[in-house]
Parts: sequence; C-alpha cells; structure tokens
Amino acid sequence: MNTTDTPVTVIGLGLMGRALAGAFLKAGHPTTVWNRTASKADRLVADGARLAPTVGAALEAGSLTVVCLTDYEAVRDLFGASDARLDGTTLINLTSGSSAQARETARWAERLGAHYLDGAIMAIPPAIGTPEAVILLSGPQADSGTGPALDALGTVTHLGADHGLASLYDVAGLTMMWSVLNAWLQGTALLSTAGVDAETYAPFARQIAAVVAEWLPGYARQIDSGSFPAEVSALETDVRAMAHMVEESEAAGVDTGLPKLIKAMADRSIAAGHGGEQYPVLIEEFGGSRTG
Repeated sequence: MNTTDTPVTVIGLGLMGRALAGAFLKAGHPTTVWNRTASKADRLVADGARLAPTVGAALEAGSLTVVCLTDYEAVRDLFGASDARLDGTTLINLTSGSSAQARETARWAERLGAHYLDGAIMAIPPAIGTPEAVILLSGPQADSGTGPALDALGTVTHLGADHGLASLYDVAGLTMMWSVLNAWLQGTALLSTAGVDAETYAPFARQIAAVVAEWLPGYARQIDSGSFPAEVSALETDVRAMAHMVEESEAAGVDTGLPKLIKAMADRSIAAGHGGEQYPVLIEEFGGSRTG
C-alpha cells in the first residue's frame, strides 16, 4: 500500500483539527472528516475531503482515525453517545491532557477493541505538514496500523509502549518553554531599567540559551548516574551569583519571585550537604532521586 492510499479520518475540526485534515489532503490521502458543527468542514470539503454524516460513518471510512477534541472526557463522551464501533479501529488521540487521562483512555479504547495510540502535538497549526511540526506518540507500536500515513503531519516520534509518555513529554516541553521565556522576560525587565530594549537584548539571550543547551547531555549523564562532581562550578559558588540576581532585581524594582525561587532551591540543597556538587544535583529538589 502506498503512503497516499491510506484512507484517513479526522474527528474534531478546531484550528488544529483542520490543520491535520488539510495536511492529509495535501499529501494525497483520501480524507473523511466529522465535526459537531458541520460548517467547520466547508473549506476542507471544497479541497476534496468527505464530510461524514455521523461519527460512526466517519470511523468506517478510514483505516486510520485521528481525534483532536477539547479534552479526554469529550473523546469518551463522543464515542459513547454515538453509533461508533471501535472494534478493529486504529485510533490516534491527539487531544491534550494528563498522562493519567491518557492511560485511562487507552484502557477504555482497548476494552472496545481499538488499536490505540496517544499523542501530543508540539507545534502550532500553521506548522502542521512541515518537518518543524513534532508529533509525539506513545503506546504499543506493534500492529498499530499507522504505517507511514502520519508522516504527512510532520516529524513523528514514537516514545514507547506507555500510553502516558506523550503527555508527560508534552508537559516537560512546556515546562522548558515557559521557563526559558520567563528567564528571558526577567532579563529583559532588568535591562529595560538601563534603557536597553528587548530587541537589543534578544540576540545575547539567544546566545546564552544555546550555550546552556549544550550542557544538557553532560548534565543528564550526571543525573542518570547519581553522581554530581563539580567539573565546572560547585553549587556553593553558583549560589553567590544567584544572590546577585536577587539584589539586582530588588534594586531595579523588578519582581524578585523568579530569582528568589532559584536561590531558595540552591540554599536547600546546600543545607542538605550538596554545596560542593554541580548544579544538576538540584534534581533532588524537584522530587527526583539519584539513580546510580
């Protein structure tokens, strides 16, 4: 079967759902769509999609069904209240939620006979269909029936058999995103008190972010081994620079919540006897543990 021979169904036509269906159409897949408000399918139908009259008809039309609704409860409510039969269906759920919800929904879908994979979309709708759109999948990969069809959406990565992994990666990625942005906003606020605008600071901030990103593989090895030798800098040295962040923010009239939080975690780690170790030892402050 060629990639574009795979018939695909998309259920849920919000901004993201319409982008998903559009990417399948562009790749040449026979695409069936369904949405509670049928008018949201008008543009897709004009581009060649088939609008199914019911959820059940939508499921029967495609060998692969992609769901993108508001939440996991909406997914179960929709299929539970419809004429839909999930037995033998390959169901890819790209609805956002928690890892616990993903695992619960997987059990529900599998009781109904579906081949279920949970997923997360790490992209905005305009990026769907390009390599920049990262699609995370989790759940048993064997006999999932997805084939190469999902490649039409972007860069697809299967994370493992645990259905909750995609949701966990999603939240971990959001944590990175907002932490980096908040750190940049803190620095921007500080420099603005000296007349430096955000556009001027941004290239320097980007350079710092890139340098820090290069540290991650080495720091990850320390965390996985449970050993944190101070190869670059000891935490007791770092905490003095953290104090400068707090002092500078206070003097500039900039909010001190973020620098105080960073320093408080380091202070607790030092009090626990880790002052001579390297920064990744703070994993224990986040509830992690040494694995070595």
